[in-house]
Amino acid sequence: MEGRCRPKQRRKVSPMQNKYRLMSPGPTPIPPEVSAAGALPIIHHRTPEFGEVFTRVNENLKRVFLTENDIFTYASSGTGAFEGALQNLFSPGDKVLVVNNGNFGGRWAKMGRAFGLEVTELTYEWGQKADNEEVAEALAADPQIKGAVCVLSETSTGTVNDIRGFAKATENVLTIVDAVSGLGCCELRTDEWGVDVVVAGSQKALMTPPGLGFVSVSERAWKAHEESRMPRYYFDWTAAKKAYRKDPPQTPWTPAVSVILQLDLALRQILEEGLENVLERHVLLGRAARAGVKGMGLRLFGPDEDMNAAVTAAWVPEGVDGKQLVRMVFREHGIQVAGGQGPMEGRIFRIGHCGYFDAYDIIATVAALELALESLGYPVELGRGVGAAQRVFSKSGVAA
Repeated sequence: MEGRCRPKQRRKVSPMQNKYRLMSPGPTPIPPEVSAAGALPIIHHRTPEFGEVFTRVNENLKRVFLTENDIFTYASSGTGAFEGALQNLFSPGDKVLVVNNGNFGGRWAKMGRAFGLEVTELTYEWGQKADNEEVAEALAADPQIKGAVCVLSETSTGTVNDIRGFAKATENVLTIVDAVSGLGCCELRTDEWGVDVVVAGSQKALMTPPGLGFVSVSERAWKAHEESRMPRYYFDWTAAKKAYRKDPPQTPWTPAVSVILQLDLALRQILEEGLENVLERHVLLGRAARAGVKGMGLRLFGPDEDMNAAVTAAWVPEGVDGKQLVRMVFREHGIQVAGGQGPMEGRIFRIGHCGYFDAYDIIATVAALELALESLGYPVELGRGVGAAQRVFSKSGVAA
């Protein structure tokens, strides 16, 4: 077939056992101790024993969010906590600005309209960063806009937006940040930067199974909540605050007890490593992944910069079936990377490295991609990508 890579004729070999390596942008791998905590006997959520764990979790979440604001934990996905933020901050007909430079920015715009908000979208090409000067101009052009939303790490593209700049551009309105794949791996200084609401989830850099959504609420956000007339019940922040004020603190509804026990261990591991060290580790992982991609002769999707520490996305080379590449890396090498979403389906692949990852995860993934690309007829020189990734770790002092 002209213009397409021709897969090599494969020799029949003895089957080889492959370890399963989860390299998707989420859910992500969890430490063995965190996994084991999920098998502990269920304890009642209104007992002092659970209260002790929940108190520690709340305190440690603040240390990871870098905030003194209230943080509420819900038994939901991150999207549930997204909905809760809109319900608690706005009234039908309110105007909000949404930065849309990927699948999850687009989700915020859809949710806003679903709740009867008037959404102004700043739309960018997937993989392009938000322009905070344009954000400021859009807000200045419409003083009735009450809040602005931006995704920290756009999981669909691997691109990380400049939230410090975004918070400055939106200082006169409510600043809402989607940090589901960014919290714990990309720099986010909630209080220092003046971010009113941060929404996150458990299943990415927090090294915990899916099932928990989080939201931090500033004093300005509380004032907006008092004026909001959006219908709400399960995600009502007033109900959450009332329950959290009990001794020990509680959730208003039944929590995901086992997942919170797991989160407790994961947070303690993060803080034991040191949050700044965790952030630096993710910078190195992203740097090595990008070096590996370029070493294979592939093009990165999105900027080549250290901010992109959660996910590395790359174009599938011309003539290669992107879906087949992802399948082959998994079926023949046991490594689960992700394909593209929406308009990028089949055109890009994504390597997740937010959470419980080390240098050898990146090296193994690049090696598997090289082997799969060779099998699919792409002229890759085996070892070039691996070597490029190894040199990143070698120069940093990491023994890899």
